[in-house]
Order: sequence, then structure tokens, then C-alpha cells
Amino acid sequence: MPPAVPSPILRRRRLGTDLRRLREAAGLTGDQVIERIGWASASKLSRLENGRSRPDPDDVAVLLELYGADAAQRADLLAIAREAGDVRGWRKSYPVMTQQQLGWAEIEAGCAEIREYNPVLVPGLLQTAGYARLRIVSADRATETDSDPRAGEDPETEVRARLARQSLLDRADGPRYTAVLEEAALGERAGPVEVRREQLGKLCELAMLPNVTLRLLQRTTVIGQFYLPPTAFSLYRFADPQDPETLAIEGGFIDVMSHDANTVNRYKVVFEWLCSAALTATDTVSWLFEETGRLTGTATPSPAAPGAAAAPIQRRPSGRLTER
Repeated sequence: MPPAVPSPILRRRRLGTDLRRLREAAGLTGDQVIERIGWASASKLSRLENGRSRPDPDDVAVLLELYGADAAQRADLLAIAREAGDVRGWRKSYPVMTQQQLGWAEIEAGCAEIREYNPVLVPGLLQTAGYARLRIVSADRATETDSDPRAGEDPETEVRARLARQSLLDRADGPRYTAVLEEAALGERAGPVEVRREQLGKLCELAMLPNVTLRLLQRTTVIGQFYLPPTAFSLYRFADPQDPETLAIEGGFIDVMSHDANTVNRYKVVFEWLCSAALTATDTVSWLFEETGRLTGTATPSPAAPGAAAAPIQRRPSGRLTER
């Protein structure tokens, strides 16, 4: 089961942010630090402050001495530096992992809350093996080039790696998870009936978890003044309040991460717009059970009323939305 601690990559980002803050508080430029410490390369400090290199605790200790960090700061940041270097130990917690899925696993580790929206797909943390396999295989033809690092990879390994991430939601100390789903992600274009039926069944099960909330946007739902979300995105808030909230924008063939507070806050507002327009969590569960029943040719009872078919869903009116 994945660890309940932040990943080494997240620890590197935290360490880099704090080291930069201490350097600036000491009134030192990067060049001055390199000159005083005697490092051969100026890029070494830059990579450390940007979280792009594995930190050496001895190097961190030298920097903390130069910056005049107090005892508490030293103890805290040296502990973070050790965590940031233990990549191998952290990865052993996953039964299988690929480079592509590792990036998502790294940011999900240590989360207190995850919020996701995707206009065309079921988010990866909610996918069945069949749905994930179809997504991976159907996209392979667009990435089959000699320079593509995924060329020749076994799709089944990628599927297993994606499923390995999902145990995060079943953990007793797992994050609070909210997803806004689009009806189109579960429609005819998403796959054959058996794949969609299995995916709907899994969503019904996940919606029963105490830390999981699913909200559905139906095809005819209008978001505010006809607002259209331009892309899939995820918002991450971490258990350690000192770790900055993170935004991930998923573009299919390229993903973008941002820790900029203004950018993150804009997407937090958009997520609230989506939730306001979507069905309530209770109505979403009813819709999922009804749709599962329709695909199986049976009347599937809603968990809210055991033994009886769920009540028809009423579309909620959308609230007024002001563009920023």
C-alpha cells in the first residue's frame, strides 16, 4: 500500500522553497552563496532551490549554517532532506510503477485533499482496469515514435501501475477526494457496453466510501453563464500545511504543474462553479445506479432505498457565474 507520507519529489520542492526563503532573508544572492561555499557549479544551488536534484544532507547543513538558521529550522529541514533522498525506499511501497504513473503517484502521496475534473475521461484514480486499458491502447498510436519513451512498453504494466495508485482512496488515512464527472466520459464514445458497465459499477462502489464524493455534470447542464471548462485539472492540498497547494493541468500528451497561489486559486473557484452546476452527491449516486441498471437491462436499486429503484433525477438549476 502506498505510503501515507509525502513523496521524495514533494519533499524536494518543499526543501527548495524553504532554502530559497532563508537565503533571501539572509540577504544573499545565489552567486554570493556559491562563492562563499566554494561549489564548482552555480547551477547546483539553482537545482536544489527548484527541487530538481536529490539533496545531500551535508550540503543542506552547510547552507543552513551560512543562512544562520536556528536549531528548530535545521532539524526540520535536515529531516526533509533525508526524506527527499529516499526515492528507492518510497517506490518499494508500490507493487508496480511506470515512469508516467510515477509522476501522479508522487504528487498524490501525502495529500489531505484531491479535487479533480476531466471533461472527457473518468479520472485515473477511479478507472477500472478495462477502462484504463482502453484509454492507454487507444492513445498508443499517437505516441508510437522512435523518440517516445513509452514506445514498446507493455500496456498491461501501465494498467497495473495506474491501479496501484488507487489504493490511496481505500486507506484509512486516505485523502478527502472529490471528482466532478462528465456524463460524456461514460457515454457510448467511451467504450463498449461491458467496459462502461464495469466502470459504472466501480463508481457506485467508490461513491460509498466515506472520503469520496462524486458529482455528475449531465450533457444538458449549463454552467453559470454558459461557461465551458477548457481543460482537465486536479487540485492537491497536502497534509503538511507548509507544502504549497498544487495544480495539475492534464493535456493528454503534456501535463503542467503549478504552485502559484493566484493560479491555484482561480482553478479552485472554477471547481466550485462545476460543483454548483453538477448534481448533488446523492443524486449522482442515484444516476450511477440507474445507468448501471440500464446497461445491464435490470432495475438497479439505489443504496438510498434498498430493494427499490432509485427516484428519477431532477436537473439542478445552475447558479449565476461572473467571469473573472
